[in-house]
Amino acid sequence: MTHKFLPIVLGAALGLTATAASAATLDDVKAKGFLQCGSNTGLAGFAAPDDKGEWNGLDVDTCRAIAAAIFDDPNAVKFTPLTAKERFTALQTGEVDVLVRNTTWTMSRDTTLGLNFTGVNYYDGQGFMVRKSLDVSSALELSGASVCVQTGTTTELNLTDYFKANGMDYKPVVFEKLEEVNAAYDANRCDVYTTDASGLYSIRLQLTNPGDHIVLPEIISKEPLGPAVRQGDDQWFNLVKWVHNAMLNAEELGVTSANVEEMKASENPNIRRLLGVEGQFGEAIGLSNDWAARIIKHVGNYGETFDRNVGPDTPLGIARGVNALWSKGGLQYAPPIR
Repeated sequence: MTHKFLPIVLGAALGLTATAASAATLDDVKAKGFLQCGSNTGLAGFAAPDDKGEWNGLDVDTCRAIAAAIFDDPNAVKFTPLTAKERFTALQTGEVDVLVRNTTWTMSRDTTLGLNFTGVNYYDGQGFMVRKSLDVSSALELSGASVCVQTGTTTELNLTDYFKANGMDYKPVVFEKLEEVNAAYDANRCDVYTTDASGLYSIRLQLTNPGDHIVLPEIISKEPLGPAVRQGDDQWFNLVKWVHNAMLNAEELGVTSANVEEMKASENPNIRRLLGVEGQFGEAIGLSNDWAARIIKHVGNYGETFDRNVGPDTPLGIARGVNALWSKGGLQYAPPIR
């Protein structure tokens, strides 16, 4: 295998430091009239601007859902594209109100960066993409390969662990920006591209000849991706957390963007609480009691956003898999509103 692999160029990784958290984020967001959301610089299906400059994707819909809950307007949000290196500093310093950027929830990030993760909006795992011309069918055949990877990510650490655990050598080709990694792989500067499997399917669509590349079957890590907020503001933490929970509960209860208004007449107490017909649940997070109805009306339930952005009928063609509801064999599970 080694003779198939190419020379490489190394990049350098820089660290991030935590800063103090600030409180009253909801008040600040209301005062300025919009949500500032930290997003990817461009990852199809998750966060990317279209040819009109409109942002779309699964992570984008999470941002729009937060805005809808607060303002009854999914467009009351501005997006700050961030590299993997920039993302945590932007949140820590208050440049963004929330980070929704296919970011993996880990212990160190949860405990040492001054951040709180609010949930998992996409369960993922790291994989490998190669050219079909390499004639490999497993990541275990990649000893001696040059591997393109983005610095400042869990991907970089998982790569080291995987090759070490399997007694294999590799040559890292490291870049800070996603676009740089994409370009390097497409230009044949490395043999392998590694990142979250969802990202590989997205990136493959952007390559010069997508059909020349395959994603290998191995998944080498747990990558629970989700929104993050600054520590020290429990109200904001609860609000962002329950936006996702509301979207999951809505899917489980059969409440969609198409039927949300008629479902307000339901006799099901779970639906009535979700939609604000009964109870005062919005008050607990600083919102009106129809906060979840606003989300569903403007953005949809979790299943709708998944299918619209990354599902089987999209160019990415990703099956629900572990991101199915718990009641359908998946991991997506939300506490009840009661």
